[in-house]
Amino acid sequence: MNRILITGGAGFIGSRLARTMVLQGKQVRVLDNLAPQIHGVIPRGLGVEAMSLAGVELIRGSVEDLSTVAAALRNIDCVVHLAAETGTGQSMYEIARYNRVNSLGTANLLEVLANDSSRTVQRVVLGSSRSVYGEGAYICPKCDGGGTRVFPAGRSIDRLRSGLWSPVCPSCGTEVRPCATHEEDPARPNSIYAATKLAQEDLVRVGCASLGLEYCIFRFQNVYGEGQSLMNPYTGILSIFSTRIRRGLELGIFEDGMESRDFVHVDDVVAAIAASVLADRAPNLTINVGTGVGTGVLELAQALVAAFGGCSAIRVTGEFRAGDIRHNIADIGRLQRELEIKPLINLEEGLRRFAAWVNSEPLPEDMLERANSELRARKLMS
Repeated sequence: MNRILITGGAGFIGSRLARTMVLQGKQVRVLDNLAPQIHGVIPRGLGVEAMSLAGVELIRGSVEDLSTVAAALRNIDCVVHLAAETGTGQSMYEIARYNRVNSLGTANLLEVLANDSSRTVQRVVLGSSRSVYGEGAYICPKCDGGGTRVFPAGRSIDRLRSGLWSPVCPSCGTEVRPCATHEEDPARPNSIYAATKLAQEDLVRVGCASLGLEYCIFRFQNVYGEGQSLMNPYTGILSIFSTRIRRGLELGIFEDGMESRDFVHVDDVVAAIAASVLADRAPNLTINVGTGVGTGVLELAQALVAAFGGCSAIRVTGEFRAGDIRHNIADIGRLQRELEIKPLINLEEGLRRFAAWVNSEPLPEDMLERANSELRARKLMS
């Protein structure tokens, strides 16, 4: 695989992958629309600057445009498909846009491949999301004497309004405790964003099988690190909080602060993608990419304030957003078995590196309250 196309390649993950591939001696082409919400009105940042590297060709355009996709795919061996709209909250009211970019954009990619008699692409790698699991896997302490793995439905608005944050067993109604979610566990999207990511997965899996292409689908956990967008108020809890810490503003924590996520550093994510590109054969599997360690959001906020040496107050608000999940922790056994990848950067080291990088960047405007106001106006946040 010598000629690599990275869709969304000027973004957080894609730009670091582009550098890695160039260092491996690969020819890299990037297709990216340089969206202002991520890159600013005048595109800037590490992702855009990476496009000036020797060996990187940039096509500015959207996966929504079939002719642009066709041009980007010419003489390519492997496609890493990262172009997507991200973020749970915004997806709940910009439904058509998320569907166009995520679902239709992936369909465009596969349609070009299906109709190109001179196709050179041999492998497709998709960046998907842990959000497809919905609430994911839990342990019921009551069913069958305790220890039974169960898969709760999304939490109801009525329960959330009552401050009943924990999911319950679908069989007996008992509150359950989280455990690691496996790739073979059921997918139950709880947001429009998650639904479009699952659609991407199905399109790639079915499309590649029918076209005789190798594939690898990655379900990323909460990716963070140096280079992520500091301007997007709709996604990336660390970037949102970092701006407020630098401005000395309060950090508002949803629910009771005990909700948890599996935070994985971008360099570990890039290592996994690179391994799938460089492998002699792709695994033709779906693979979790995380650390296997859950961290509470309140604990994360405290650690981030400490990493910045800041003084922001932290307040647990009891507010909630429609579509959010309570917990998610990845089982990463398949990642280790299939690609021999084990995450190397723990959260303490990752936060230290992230804070040092953020402090070297211009201070962005804090747009969190504007984003939250949009959700409240649509009754998607309370």
